Amino acid sequence: MLSLLFCVILISVMKMKTVLITGASRGIGKACAIAFAKEGYGVALNYNVSERAAMEVKEEISALGAKCEIYKCNVSDSKAVCAMVNAIENEFGSIDVLVNNAGIAQQKLFDTLTDEDFDRMLGINTKGVFNCSREVSRIMLRNHKGSIVNISSMWGSVGASMEVHYSASKAAVNGMTKALSKELGPSGIRVNCIAPGLIDTEMNAIHSEETLKALTEEISLMRMGRPEEVAELAVFLAGDRASYITGQVIGVDGGI
Repeated sequence: MLSLLFCVILISVMKMKTVLITGASRGIGKACAIAFAKEGYGVALNYNVSERAAMEVKEEISALGAKCEIYKCNVSDSKAVCAMVNAIENEFGSIDVLVNNAGIAQQKLFDTLTDEDFDRMLGINTKGVFNCSREVSRIMLRNHKGSIVNISSMWGSVGASMEVHYSASKAAVNGMTKALSKELGPSGIRVNCIAPGLIDTEMNAIHSEETLKALTEEISLMRMGRPEEVAELAVFLAGDRASYITGQVIGVDGGI
């Protein structure tokens, strides 16, 4: 009992770290928000469409005793991202960790892709990472510390048929991770990337049951991954235990 009380007192006197998680109303983003909250982080939860779902995540985090605020923002809009980051800094005092999770997916034959399809995909999946990283890194540079964790995809490394624009958007995130880690490393800021495989989220609902079965049979562990398994790695990469890890693209794919 005394040890538990000591832990509570110790946490209360330590400066609370803040994490901004984009696309955090569901799936991997939601799992990350809850995982960081359990580690004592204040959570700035970004969403764009699902306000009700975002509110439910906030309530779940508040029940854990952690601070959480939600922010509506389309991450492809640089001005909106700037306003969001300023609002978070005013509310929380700083941003210590950024998890770039917001993303969309689409299956479409290459010769039927439109300019709008391509621009929207890269706008959210790639420019969104650029916009958020640029604004948050300015805060981290002032503090001479911080951690950015990008959520990419295995398809960014190996490519996926009928997902050329999606694969391209995630490959760009992998490259951005490696380049930015070199630029920000001297300032004490680490940048890493998680490349999930087949994870049991709403995003993968675009695949047919037959496709999911075929993909699962190619996975060494013979199952889909869970969002929580990705979130655990995100928390690790953000923390001090990963203090010598930067510029890495790490697969969480069950050995597919």
